[in-house]
Amino acid sequence: FPSPSAAPLLQPAATRQRKGPAMATAENKRPRSSGGGVERPLSRKEILVRKKAIKELIRKAVAEKDHLAHFPDFHKYERSGFSIYLESGHGNQLPVPTRKYIQNLLKANMKGTYGSEWPSEEKIKRREMVAPEARYILICQYADSDIAKCFMKQDSGVECAHVTCRGGRLLGFVHYRFVVEEDVPVLYVYELQLESSVQGKGLGKFLMQLIELIACKSQMGAVMLTVQKSNTDAMAFYNNLG
Repeated sequence: FPSPSAAPLLQPAATRQRKGPAMATAENKRPRSSGGGVERPLSRKEILVRKKAIKELIRKAVAEKDHLAHFPDFHKYERSGFSIYLESGHGNQLPVPTRKYIQNLLKANMKGTYGSEWPSEEKIKRREMVAPEARYILICQYADSDIAKCFMKQDSGVECAHVTCRGGRLLGFVHYRFVVEEDVPVLYVYELQLESSVQGKGLGKFLMQLIELIACKSQMGAVMLTVQKSNTDAMAFYNNLG
């Protein structure tokens, strides 16, 4: 990876397979110079400067209030009459109904995959989901009347980029964070969960495209996520994305 100060390019999304060998975000090779020779090891000062730069990238990414605001084309997803809206959220600011929805969807989608490990895993996920550093993309569907009200507000000059999810029906979510993995700043996708009614409609791919854009905008070096090896549908989905 290039130096963080040089705005690293995003690497392809890498997956870590639970209970299997980890796949690194970069090739496990020693750095080479442009001339083909092995570069000299970094000095202690250079290592500290690099770590400080990475820490600053993470800090700025976490401090951003609404990553979705930079990508208006991703506020809405339409396909054959199917329309949903995306909104941002913070783990420690989720309304109680939203927290309960996330808990229930996680259980519905993941209990079978984890099997006997689910009770302990569920406790971990419940703590993770409300952490201050947790960031969310919420997938919402609204009645036509709610959307009409929003457009009326826009016509009146009132800011209304997208209506609040409290007035609509949640259909899924993405939980992501900005962390450091193997000295590389990464956007880590903790969860991408969709209800069965909206799976297979291209929405998952749409969301991963958005995630990669957010990672690039935040100058992250990679996108990472974890997949249970037994979750064959998810494995096939991410493999198909490359």
